Amino acid sequence: MGTKFRASLVTLLLSFLLSPTVFSASNDGLIRVGLKKRKLDHVDRLAGHIDTKEGELSGASVRNYRLHDNVGGSDTDIIALKNYMDAQYFGEIGIGTPPQKFTVIFDTGSSNLWVPSAKCYFSVACLFHSKYKSGHSSTYKKNGKSAAIHYGTGAISGFFSQDHVKLGDLVVKEQDFIEATREPSITFLAAKFDGILGLGFQEISVGNAVPVWYSMVNQGLVKEPVFSFWFNRNAEEEEGGEIVFGGVDSNHYKGEHTYVPVTEKGYWQFDMGDVLIGGATTGFCAGGCSAIADSGTSLLAGPTTVIAQINHAIGASGVLSQECKTVVSQYGKTILDMLVAEAKPQKICSQIGLCSFDGTRDVSMGIESVVDKNTDKSSSGLHDTVCSACEMAVVWMQNQLRQNLTEDRILNYVNELCERIPSPMGESAVDCSSLASMPRVSFTIGGKVFELSPEQYVLQVGEGVAAQCISGFMALDVPPPRGPLWILGDVFMGHYHTVFDFGNMTVGFAEAA
Repeated sequence: MGTKFRASLVTLLLSFLLSPTVFSASNDGLIRVGLKKRKLDHVDRLAGHIDTKEGELSGASVRNYRLHDNVGGSDTDIIALKNYMDAQYFGEIGIGTPPQKFTVIFDTGSSNLWVPSAKCYFSVACLFHSKYKSGHSSTYKKNGKSAAIHYGTGAISGFFSQDHVKLGDLVVKEQDFIEATREPSITFLAAKFDGILGLGFQEISVGNAVPVWYSMVNQGLVKEPVFSFWFNRNAEEEEGGEIVFGGVDSNHYKGEHTYVPVTEKGYWQFDMGDVLIGGATTGFCAGGCSAIADSGTSLLAGPTTVIAQINHAIGASGVLSQECKTVVSQYGKTILDMLVAEAKPQKICSQIGLCSFDGTRDVSMGIESVVDKNTDKSSSGLHDTVCSACEMAVVWMQNQLRQNLTEDRILNYVNELCERIPSPMGESAVDCSSLASMPRVSFTIGGKVFELSPEQYVLQVGEGVAAQCISGFMALDVPPPRGPLWILGDVFMGHYHTVFDFGNMTVGFAEAA
């Protein structure tokens, strides 16, 4: 995305990894891949996440639409997904004739297909993954145009080539993809996948390459222009999930889907309503927020202002922001008095001299600097940090005033929120023994409330006394006009079956079966 998403690699894990796939075919004619898991160790945590994309925020979108079940028909194809620590899901594809096999993340937050190239000589990561050999394919066509993709947690570069791509029993002909010749990030070195297959819109495709999904539709390989994700979050089962092209599997969800329109093409972006903690509003999205459904992001990301409230409510430990506490101690009473006097909240910080603008900038813009250990301590950098802290305090106090709390209780609460601002790497830990007392966190989409229980939003790494529990919520501040933006990653999609309707430009959510 245009704004660098600061998700932590070390926060995105869970307790299981996968070993080799086992292919099987059920009597419904669908292709399925059986999965096996092995215990997660702490080294593997480094590869648990491919963040939302840096440098691709030029467009965004989301789509849902209601369609009839098409399971078992010749126009529906299923690719089973491997479950990577219950936080990454990837499946197998083939490139070339005969097909060369690769495991890829099916990523709705990007739009290009890339795999390591046999011409990748100087990146250690390439040594540990399958590499595409153009000379071994009878359908290869040379392109050669250079390409580079920057993710929040790594980057790849190489050149475009063209060849057939096989997904399940479908063969996508003459598909442009990137042969990666450089993979400098440790993310790709430790990763259990070879590459990424983007399922976003062409608007964010590097080199304006036609995405694989577009080619599937254009070549008439799917009857319905829709695909759907089912992630199996049951740690007791070996199956990791399925992505279904051309329809949905009614066995993957319960009830009916709630559909919302795509608001901007690029990512699968849509409008989201209020965020609730224990059934009570956080106040931040009462007027609406934007969100994207992103299968390539492991956690659930949102503005620091709200994530701090959530982490406070669930007892997650973040990093103390001294600037935030200083603002509360020196200006907290003044801010409260101004709110009581019905001053315009968005103008308060500029009126008391902590911000140099008049409230036209979004409340979350610049909050990133509050949690940045390397914040510039020059007068301008410090001023911007204090301004951001003031903006957060205003939002928090405004929400607490609606509950008719006393001044002391409000100031104490905001001070606690300051302490819950996530660490610079985005991670926040919780007490594994406290799950029963944690509140439910809910998101309003299309007028329906989608709820997550503590067991669903807390990720556990390890077992017994060595177990660690991690908050599934991470801070991410995207400035206007794109933000504030929520990213509903695997933590959300794992519990809500997600339909991506390319024909009607909608996205649908229903409880996963």
